Amino acid sequence: NAFWPINAAIFGFDALADYEVRLAALRDNGVALWDVLQSCVRPGSLDADIKARSMIPNDFSRFFATHPNLERICFNGAKAAQIYRQRVLPFLPRGSRALHYVTLPSTSPAHAAMTFADKLQAWRAGLGR
Repeated sequence: NAFWPINAAIFGFDALADYEVRLAALRDNGVALWDVLQSCVRPGSLDADIKARSMIPNDFSRFFATHPNLERICFNGAKAAQIYRQRVLPFLPRGSRALHYVTLPSTSPAHAAMTFADKLQAWRAGLGR
């Protein structure tokens, strides 16, 4: 998966650093990292294999309340964006702040239609870097 190498290239940290160091580097650059789903059943590694009935979304209402300065949500691939639109967005409280949503190319090796360089360029643009 190219997630950490792409973000390391954008934000200037070691992609092989300890997990907590990588998370701190994202935070230091104003990036919050959170999955759309709290849990799910997914036999295998493909998002297409996620069992729809098993999806439990994270509590975005609480996440937004504890991160009031969020301006943009970037999804790591179309599947994450789709799940958010279907399983989260309709259940957010009325009057929730409008955010800028960006669907970035998946960093998964299964998304081999794009080169690393093309994914990096798209992520850099999507993150405003």
